[in-house]
Formats: sequence, C-alpha cells, structure tokens
Amino acid sequence: MTQLNFTLDFDKLKEGVMQSSLNDVLKSTIVIVLNQYMEMERNQYMQNYSHERDPEREDYRNGYYQRDFALNIGTISLKVPRTRSGNFKTDVFEKYKRNDQALILSMIEMVVNGVSTRKVTKVVEQLCDKTVSKSTVSDLMKQLDPVVKEWVERRLNNQYYRYLYVDAMYIKVREYHKVVSKAVYIAMGVNTEDKREIIGFQIANKESKENWKTFFESLINRGLQSPKLVISDAHEGLKSAIQEKFLGASWQRCTVHFLRNIMDHMPKKNTVEARQHLKEIFRASTAEISRTLKNEFIEKYGDDKRFEKVIDTLDNGYEDAVQYYAETKNTHKHIRTTNALERINEEIRRREKVIRIFPNQDSAFRLIGAILMDLDESMDKGNRRFIYERN
Repeated sequence: MTQLNFTLDFDKLKEGVMQSSLNDVLKSTIVIVLNQYMEMERNQYMQNYSHERDPEREDYRNGYYQRDFALNIGTISLKVPRTRSGNFKTDVFEKYKRNDQALILSMIEMVVNGVSTRKVTKVVEQLCDKTVSKSTVSDLMKQLDPVVKEWVERRLNNQYYRYLYVDAMYIKVREYHKVVSKAVYIAMGVNTEDKREIIGFQIANKESKENWKTFFESLINRGLQSPKLVISDAHEGLKSAIQEKFLGASWQRCTVHFLRNIMDHMPKKNTVEARQHLKEIFRASTAEISRTLKNEFIEKYGDDKRFEKVIDTLDNGYEDAVQYYAETKNTHKHIRTTNALERINEEIRRREKVIRIFPNQDSAFRLIGAILMDLDESMDKGNRRFIYERN
C-alpha cells in the first residue's frame, strides 16, 4: 500500500473547524489527502521524485489539471498530476466511478425502502451537489428488472419445502388512464433446515381460483414439490386451487382469520368469557384438549340462540383449522397462522404507501420484487432458524 507522508497543521485545522462548517473542513482535508496521494502515485510511476535527475528516465512530469470529484458530502476539486506522455493514470478516479455506482445503488435502495422519487432527488442534491430528475430515478429503477426476473424464476428443486404459506394482498395500479386494484400473490416456504424462503410472487387482476392455479403451476414448473402442509386463509378459490395442485398436502386454515370470522358473529355484550374460551381452543397443547374445549363450548352455549351462527361457523371450520396438531408440538405456533407471511405483507405495504398508486404493473412488479428479495435475504440468516428443535 502506498505510504502517504504529510503533516497537518492542527492549529490551523482547529481554527478552520471553529470558523467553517464541518462539511467544508472535511472537504478541505480530503483535498489535501487525495492530492498528495496522487502525487505519490506519480512518483511511483516515474520511479523518482520531482527535480531529481535521472538519465534513464522515460517520461517527464507535466503539471496538473483540475477535476471535480463527487463525494457524499459534496463535490471537491482536485489537482490531478499528469506526465508528458500521458501514460500515467491515477486510480483515484476508478474509485470515482465506483462512487457514482454506489450513488446509483443508494438511490435504488432508497426507493426500495419506501422513499419517494421526489424525496430521493432532494436527498441526492443535498448530499452530492447533483441534480437528479424523477425520471432519472425511475430509469435507474429499471436496472432492477433483470435481477428481479432472475430471482423470481430461480429453480426450487434444490430444496424440499415442508410448509407453504400463501396469501394475496391488493395494490393500486394506473392502467389505461384508470386506477385499478391488482392482487399480489406471495408464497413463502419453510425448508428442511427450518429456514424460511420467499419462493415466489405474481401480480394478477384479481384473486381467483384460476389465478391461484396459475401461480401454483409456476411454482411447480420451477421444481416445487407438494408440501406437507399449506397454510392460508379460507378464500374459496384458493382452497380449490390447493386441492387440485398440491395432491397429498394438508390444508391449514389460518386460526387468526378463522377466529376473526367466528367473532364477527359473536354477541356484543357479556361475551368476554366466551371469547376467551374460543381462543383457548386453538392454543391447547394437544388435539385432544382442543377438541374437548371445542365440545365444551358447544355444550355450554348451544342453547343460546345468540350463539347459533358462532357455533355453526366453529363446527364447520374446526377440522381445517386444527391440521397443525398432526405436526410436532414445537411447530404449532409457527404453522397454525399466516402471521409470518402477514409481516412480509406489512413491510410491502409500509413501503408501497409512499407510492400509493403504481404508474404501471411493471413498476409494481419491479419494486415489490426488490422488496421481497431484500426481505428474503434478511430472513433466518446464519444459524438462525424459523422453527427450532424438533421433538
């Protein structure tokens, strides 16, 4: 590594700090450092020092030229050494190119994390003394397209996913001069190492059996095998698609959604005890205890006409909501609900709220895909697992 031998007058530096903004001091210091760094580079290239006579020299120093260097604290002006042959080149501006690339990546990351393109332009102007238009930010986002496409289409046959969580959320997209709702289908799997992966998503016009079948077919074509258990809400089209496309898989109805459906029919007054009883049914440690609690609830409230719809809903949906008991006990809290996937939806929603209305479906696919890639990379890193020790 090149050694930089220079000294700073700390009294002057202290005076500068007292009289100038911190950015100005930093800029001045960086100018000194980089100018001397480039001078040392030229000395190494020449294999001698300035004014040093050398009869075997092959090139001569030829002064300097000015060049701007964009940093995250602003733009600085550097004295770049040159030689008469023009063969000497400093590596500082390779770092300059990387700085521009880092700026591009940072802009993309800001948008992915929910910063509006309008705010991105202001941030870049303040940090880098550069003006960036909203259209430029949008164009930069298109650099994500091949990356997202490759991730979405990656093969799934190198892992077996025991549990599959699926859900749909709605976004707003501008289409043919109108604002329309689009359904975003998302699938998350838990593999044999008990780690979660976001294994696919697609955007469709609405949530329907045919669209769910198309989504599942795309996963199967990429190598997904039928899981042991599929966890979802009770959308009729989704249920039918699961039965048709994942032969041999059990379906676990999300207990949170199911309880919500039951509670919708619950009388408003004097039902605190009944509500608690219902929750305990799905928190029981074994299937036997759960079934006993369920039967006790029906026996206790069966003669009360206010509970007629409550009991019908419970009775009709109970079996689908307790499939998790067939799995080992340590998995129950993880697989009885779609909470793990709901949290992913919330992250998308948090960042999507900044945009509110996507300008087109491609932009929605690009941004949501980038968010999901980011979330996928951060889930269950290292030795961390979603489901821990097995019984």
